[in-house]
Formats: sequence, structure tokens, C-alpha cells
Amino acid sequence: MTAIDPVTLAVLKGRLEQIADEMDATLYRSAFNPIIAEARDACHGLYHAKTGDTLVQGTKGLPIFVGAMAFAVKAVIAKVEREGGLEPGDTFLFNDPYSGGTHLNDFRLVRPVFRNGKLFCWLASVGHWLDIGGNVPGGYNPKATESFQEGVRFPPVKLFSAGRLNQDIVDILAANTRVPTSNWGDLNGQLNALDLGERRFTALLDEYGDATVDAAFAAFSDRAEALMRAAIRALPDGRYSFADVLDNDGIVDEPLTIALDLTIAGDQMSLDFSRSSAPAQGPINISHATTVAACYVALKHVFTEVPANAGCLRPITFTVPETTLLGAGAPKPMAGYTETILRLIGVVLGALASADPERATAAPFGTINALSLAGHRPDGSRWVMFSFFGGGLGGNPETDGLSHANNPISTATIPPVEILEAAYPVVFTQWALRPDSAGAGAHRGGLGAVYEIETLTDADVFLLGERGKVAPFGVKGGRPAALNRFAWQTPEGWASPPMVSKVTDVRIRAGERVRLETPGGGGFGLPAERSLDALNRDLRLGYVTPEAAARDYDLTTGETR
Repeated sequence: MTAIDPVTLAVLKGRLEQIADEMDATLYRSAFNPIIAEARDACHGLYHAKTGDTLVQGTKGLPIFVGAMAFAVKAVIAKVEREGGLEPGDTFLFNDPYSGGTHLNDFRLVRPVFRNGKLFCWLASVGHWLDIGGNVPGGYNPKATESFQEGVRFPPVKLFSAGRLNQDIVDILAANTRVPTSNWGDLNGQLNALDLGERRFTALLDEYGDATVDAAFAAFSDRAEALMRAAIRALPDGRYSFADVLDNDGIVDEPLTIALDLTIAGDQMSLDFSRSSAPAQGPINISHATTVAACYVALKHVFTEVPANAGCLRPITFTVPETTLLGAGAPKPMAGYTETILRLIGVVLGALASADPERATAAPFGTINALSLAGHRPDGSRWVMFSFFGGGLGGNPETDGLSHANNPISTATIPPVEILEAAYPVVFTQWALRPDSAGAGAHRGGLGAVYEIETLTDADVFLLGERGKVAPFGVKGGRPAALNRFAWQTPEGWASPPMVSKVTDVRIRAGERVRLETPGGGGFGLPAERSLDALNRDLRLGYVTPEAAARDYDLTTGETR
């Protein structure tokens, strides 16, 4: 293998990450739907020619896709090994969550990069498309019992063969969505990103040489492995367990458990999820690929110095039985995968905190609250608004949790109210922090938010959320945060869902509203240990009401707060 000096290695790392970042930026600028263009629910990277392992990711893409995209590339490689016929100019499309992870809305495009007639690596793009058919506009069907009710499912298929578009696939895509123009724009945005990435990467190979870049790829992975082994070795050997629950699956109103037994032995770690609940009837199942990707996100939160490539997973083994909701197979529904991975990430962080209590933080709000509103404009055209919403992060040893933050699975941004109102016939009549939503503590959690939305046309309402029954927990004596709450207007008044955090088959009239109140984060440390200045500030700003302060904090000293 070609020797490579540290300076060249550092330069190549920056150049390669910049290529992925440019691919991200290209898609953000050209996508039609706000979930990609504004919320940045997308990712790009470079992958190993033979294994499909992650070589390089950008700094802007959605973290959950970092691990999941490798499984997508592996699925394409498996198809090529079975069927052959790979050549320059091919581009594969698919959205199968069972082999590629996440859910049906996330469409992957995978393209080979050839040098001198030989496959050198793969480029890949993923983006969340607004609607892909199924029973519910937007794809988040809280009542789905199999994937056929969630949308159209594509195994890896050639969208381009030797540079020639397969129009039949485009026609099938257009026929299976309520918003074909939006999906067409997103597809072309991803193709533009791949085109740019291929040009930039080819120029880099021409500049540095194939052997040098290949050696850099190997060095990146080896360094990530070494750093991860060192991080694991710094933790005490032992077995550490943690568990948390989901409200329900939208079908059966019973909690489901995500349980982890984490074992550390020297420089190796194993994560065993065998004690988790069986696959669910409703759409909160996830595949093995998604579970591994979510664990990667959790580990990255803790071991921030370890680079984002496949090398960091070499010291780690995963036990994810198909008999659990974390290793479910077809045709189990997976639209609400985001709710499950949020709980899974919290469980991994909880187990690691047991191994190293100094890393303990309280739970974040723990739900994306996937809200879909859909109707028809006066001209008869269909509109589908999908968005996710913020909440509070958990208190930690250093400070209070962030308020109105996004979830720890993503770098995505919450779409701005101005963009949503411009794109859809809706008006946000309230968008504010939610008082008393944070878990009390020496360092309280961040605050959740209140969103009240009025529709300007009749609209169908769908919500797939969580934390409506089991609140985000506090640690070291901190209190839990407020529960998630959702309601909608009816002629008789406000109504709430029987399943608490999941809604379907609801229709509101023009001028009526829906209201979402998201949880805050859990508290860290005893509330009685919160400083007077901090509590007074919370009272002055309206973050905590006097009633909540009297209930949750120690006011027996007679001090004026």
C-alpha cells in the first residue's frame, strides 16, 4: 500500500469531507420539499467498492444516515454480485428499509465511480421525499400494520443504465405519490448532487493519484478504529444495563420496552438488545440496519473525537434478534422509526452513563412528533404538509438543557414558520416556548414548545409521536419533564387522541386548529440545589410559573425567589 504522510492525510480528509458537504448543499438548494431544502433531512458520502463500508461523510448530513447508508450500498453490491452488469453511468434507486434502514420515505441513489475500467468506490445520496403513496399523506401512518399501507417499496433498481434514464421507473414513482412534482424535484436534486460529487472526486483522484487516495481511505478507517478502541479501553470492564419504553405502537395501547445489556471487555464493546419487546403490530419497528445506525449516533455523542467512518464500529458487536422490534423484517411497518431510534439512543447513552457516571445527562424530549396535514387548495390541487417539531434537551452536569432544540438523531433544522406558511395553506397562530415543560433540577431541562396551526382549507390530520405517557426522565434526583400533548378543534371543543401520541382519521374544517405541546428535557440534580439566581431568572422570563416553582423547588427557606 502507498505510504502517506500526515499532512497529505489531513488535507485529503478535509477535501473529501468538502466534497460530501458540497453534495449536501447542492441538494438543499435544488430540492422542492422543505423537509430537505429547509430541514436538511438528507445525507451524502463515499463508500468502499467491495464492502460498502462508510469511507467519508460530510459534516452537514443527517447523522442517522451515516450508518444506515452503508447498508444501502451493501444492498446494491449484493444485487450486482447476483446479477452482474455494472458499468460507468449506472445509478441505483431504492427505499427498502429492511435492507437499507430507516423508512420508505428515505430514497437512496447509489452510483459507482470507475477508474481505468475498474470500480474504485461508490457515491450515495439519501433524501426524505414528501409522499410515496400509502394510506396516509406523508407516509407516517399511525395505524399501519404492514409496509404496504405506508407506501411503495423499491428494492435496488437501475434508474440509469450506462447513463441512460429508465423512464419506466420515473413513471412508476410519479404514479405512486400525491405530490409528483415535489418528488421529481427532489430526485433531480439528488442526481445533481451525485453529478457534482463525481466531478469533484474525479478531479481529486487526478490531482493526488488513485493509490494515494485509496491509502488515505484505509488510514481514515484504521485511525477511527484505534481511537474507538482507546475510548472503550478507558471505561471500566463490566456489564451495564438500561431500558426505556415507548407509549404504544398505535394499534395496541400497551408500552413496549427497549432494553440493552452493554458489555465492555478491554478495547471491545458488545451491545445486546435481546431483552427488547417483540416486533410490534404498528409502525414503530426498525430493521437491524437502523438499529446499528442509531447506536452509531449514540456513540458519536459520547466519543466525539472518533471520526465518522466504518472503522469506529470494528471493536463493537451487535446482537439484534429478529424476534425484537429492533430487528424486524418485512412486511412489518416502519414509518415511525424515528420514535424508536430516539428511545434506543437514550438507552445506549443510559448504559454508557452507568459505566461512566460523569457522562450522565437527563433525557431529551424524545419525539419528532411527525405531523402531517393534507387537503386540497381552491384550484383543486393537492397539498401535503409534513413537519417535525422541537422540544427540550436534558439537563447535564454543566448547565441547563437547550430549549426548543432538535433531537439528538439529527443536525436537521426545524422548518421556519415563514417557509411553512408560504408553502402550504396554514397559519401558525402560536409558536412559543411551553412554560413548566422542563424537568426541574439543579440544572433543569430545556423547555418544549407550543405550536398551534390553523388550516385555511379542510384538512386531514395525522400524528405519529411519543412521550405522551412516559415522560423524559431526570437523573441524579432531577424531575421528569412534561408529557407530550396533542389536540384538535371540533364543533364541540378540543379533542385528544385515544392513543395519546398517535392520531389518524381526523378531519378539521377550514379555520379550525390543531395544537401540539412538546415535552421539555429531564432535570439534572436535585431541584433544591438550583441557584436562587437561576430560579428567579426562570420566573422572570416565564419559563417556570410561581405554582410550578412552589411545587418543584424548595421554597421552605423563606427566601424571595
